[in-house]
Amino acid sequence: MKRRNTFIVIKSSLILFMAFMFLCLCMLTLPLNDEEKLGSVFLSQKRKLPIYCTENNNKQIAITFDAAWGSDKTEDIIRILKEEDITATFFLVGMWVDKNEALTKKISDEGFEIGTHSNTHPDFVKLSDSQIRLELSQSKAKIENITQKEVTLFRAPFGSYNNNVISISEELKLQTIQWDVDSLDWKGISASTISNNILKKVGSGSIILCHNNADHIVEALPSVIGVLKARGYEFVKVSDLLLKENYTIDNTGRQVSCA
Repeated sequence: MKRRNTFIVIKSSLILFMAFMFLCLCMLTLPLNDEEKLGSVFLSQKRKLPIYCTENNNKQIAITFDAAWGSDKTEDIIRILKEEDITATFFLVGMWVDKNEALTKKISDEGFEIGTHSNTHPDFVKLSDSQIRLELSQSKAKIENITQKEVTLFRAPFGSYNNNVISISEELKLQTIQWDVDSLDWKGISASTISNNILKKVGSGSIILCHNNADHIVEALPSVIGVLKARGYEFVKVSDLLLKENYTIDNTGRQVSCA
């Protein structure tokens, strides 16, 4: 009797395992559109994604600078960008703006684009809805009061987001922007390594992530810009790189035309 009971237990376990494997196989064969991932089968909702890069046939790219702490290299970055006659987008944290009002105005007056990078640089995924709205509305207002220009772009601190973060930013008429090329300049790496990190990954429609106070960003910029110009790339603001209508965002975060 004991052997028979053991056989029944083993047989039941085997049946359950086979049923589980069959379910997994079915899930893998389900068609997913560009905005969905497998998890949506269980969550019954589409996963929202920010824009990491865009479909672009004109060899246009956008270089961006996040500013949260420190500002002593920002003037040099502005100078290099002006000397090279290229534009850029800066994502500013509200508490950085508080300490650098004149520099914020200069960035805008020199023709560069400014987006919000939050007000205090928290992890947005850990915030309540009201906290997210406060972070965005406060930082947006600070920048707009200084520049007299509407803020339409948002980059989440740490690149941390979820559906809720993107939905609330959309409610506030902000597009959430990530990046597909990471310079990793914040790690204190050399100028040559920063350059290599950018140049080996960049492509038409890329959004490049840099930081305004990284140790060697000032040394890296001239060579990066020079090589990219030689490759035929044109630097544009993020808002000018983005598709404005008839687009979708695929599962890599790439903005793709539906036309």
